[in-house]
Amino acid sequence: MMMVRIEVLGGFSVSVAERAVDPAVWRRRKPAGLVKLLALAPGHRLHREQLIDVLWPDLGAAAGAANLRKAVHEVRRALEQVGGADVLGSDANLVWLAGGDVQVDLDDFHRAVATARRDRDVDSYTRAIDLYRTGLLPEDRYEDWASAEHDSVHLHYLAALEELAGLLVAGGAIDAAIDVVRRLVDADPLREDNHATLIRLNALAGRRADALHAYERLRATLAEELGAEPGPETEKLVEELRSRQGIEPELAAGMWERVGDLRMLSGDGAGAAKAFGTAITSGGDEDAGRLHRKTADAWLLIHRPAEAATCLAAADAATPDPDPAERSRLLRSHAHHGWESGDFVAARDFAERAFDTATVDGTSEDVAAALEATAIVAHFTGAWREGMTSELERMAVKDDGPGQLARVYEIHHCIGQFHLYGDALLPSVEGYARGVIDRAEESAAVRAQAFGWCLLGESLLLQARWDEAVGCLERSVDLNLSLDSRSGALPLQRLAEVAVCRGAPEEAEAYLRKASAIATVSSMGMHLWGRIYATKTFAALEQGDAHRAIDAVRGAAAAAVRNADCPPCNALVHPMAAEAYALVGDVEGARTHAAAAHQTGQMFASSAWQAMAESAAGSVALAEDDQEEARLRFEAARDLYGRAGMPYWADRASRSLALTPVG
Repeated sequence: MMMVRIEVLGGFSVSVAERAVDPAVWRRRKPAGLVKLLALAPGHRLHREQLIDVLWPDLGAAAGAANLRKAVHEVRRALEQVGGADVLGSDANLVWLAGGDVQVDLDDFHRAVATARRDRDVDSYTRAIDLYRTGLLPEDRYEDWASAEHDSVHLHYLAALEELAGLLVAGGAIDAAIDVVRRLVDADPLREDNHATLIRLNALAGRRADALHAYERLRATLAEELGAEPGPETEKLVEELRSRQGIEPELAAGMWERVGDLRMLSGDGAGAAKAFGTAITSGGDEDAGRLHRKTADAWLLIHRPAEAATCLAAADAATPDPDPAERSRLLRSHAHHGWESGDFVAARDFAERAFDTATVDGTSEDVAAALEATAIVAHFTGAWREGMTSELERMAVKDDGPGQLARVYEIHHCIGQFHLYGDALLPSVEGYARGVIDRAEESAAVRAQAFGWCLLGESLLLQARWDEAVGCLERSVDLNLSLDSRSGALPLQRLAEVAVCRGAPEEAEAYLRKASAIATVSSMGMHLWGRIYATKTFAALEQGDAHRAIDAVRGAAAAAVRNADCPPCNALVHPMAAEAYALVGDVEGARTHAAAAHQTGQMFASSAWQAMAESAAGSVALAEDDQEEARLRFEAARDLYGRAGMPYWADRASRSLALTPVG
């Protein structure tokens, strides 16, 4: 089969069976633009009207069509010179790249990044990043049609660099991490946190002068470009460096602890455990108890209670009489170990003690963490609804207090997904949510009211009772906004979902922008970003924009690496992604997400999650042109969604089923 290779990263070139098209051909901008647009398009095909609108926006329909025919002819003539007469196809509606195995290096880049994220492998990330070269079509950087795509690819490149740097630091490869972060700073010089990372890493490597030089570069860049100064955290770090001749043990330990904290935020428990362990061996004797406790939390994050038990024992021994706030945190870690080990009696006892201690001596963050623990224990023991009711009275006194308490309700929202999507639980969610609202209003618990209105709105949404759902979700948004700016992302995301379900996907974007702003500063990003990107993908699919849908899928993958991943909260990403990839003929991409949807369906047995898995499998079958298998899968999805009480999604599965005619 004839292989067509198109390069768009670092410059533009076309070859057929390893014979390059004469570069002089592409000096004519319109023929070159035609091939570039097709190379960037999903499935490498576009409607004639789309091409005319981009390449000849100021011409009328007839003149634009004539120019397009001329450009198609010029491209074909150039391709014929290298044996590619059949590479460019067209009919009355479409123009496409055909004639064999079309390979575009941008597709290779995206696949390589996806593989690296799946494998979390340094060599895979390095190969993916090297494919980027100098970016997408640098010669067309400021063309209107290329600008948005260039920025999108650049953001994916930056995300991959950040992820690679995190892996290298977690593995102790500081010199290699410094090289990667330097590339990050060069590629995105206005991001202060990248500069701060470079300062910290140079300090850890013993390069005090390089660390201070990196700070001076940051200071000059911010002053020149933004008229701003570095933030207080960066200034504090640099002041410590300036006041010391070397990297003393306590400073090194503090820096490694910060590395561990960042790895925890990204869900890298093993990397965090290694960083905290390095902090201990670097000389953090005074803080050994806290560091051992954090190491235990890191192991528990990835469900390794045996390793955590050793660390908890070390934490208990290192701090036999910890300060009350740290005592609360240690008790909470013991509670986490209890439920990971299946000892729910001990877990409940530790969680209650953690709450009592935090209430007296801890911060609002400690109170929130203890309440999270009690909620999770109640969920595992089948007593979440009763536990939620009892918590309303206990939390009312601090309900409208510091924003950290918002994270407690994020955990309750996560647990609520099991009730919204569970076969035996969904029918009673509506009544339960109304009861929560009543009790919360009686005790003036504003956050609890916001939670109840959101849960009620979600229940009504899944029943396709759109107007009622919108009213409830808007009430939840208003209540959240009356408290702080760090909560309310979930009802906004659900309002976007309602808009798409009602056939107005263009209205979803405003809700999603607001939800994204909140998710950026929320401590519960792992529960939010997957939902937001799933809805972005859903909206793009309903608008027939597979390109934007796939870009949203890639955004979801990057967010999962940065913020970890919550399978039940983010379940919708995978069937939407499988559908998007199937639409552009990317069978492998569709299969990857169908496998993830199947895994979620196996992990959480319910008709709804299993329906998502069947729908994703149906999309794969369509991409493989297996009509019979697709029909079976979409029929199963329709029936499962019907059993789950989700009429909109059952109807949507039926629409997919219509694409698979009998016989």
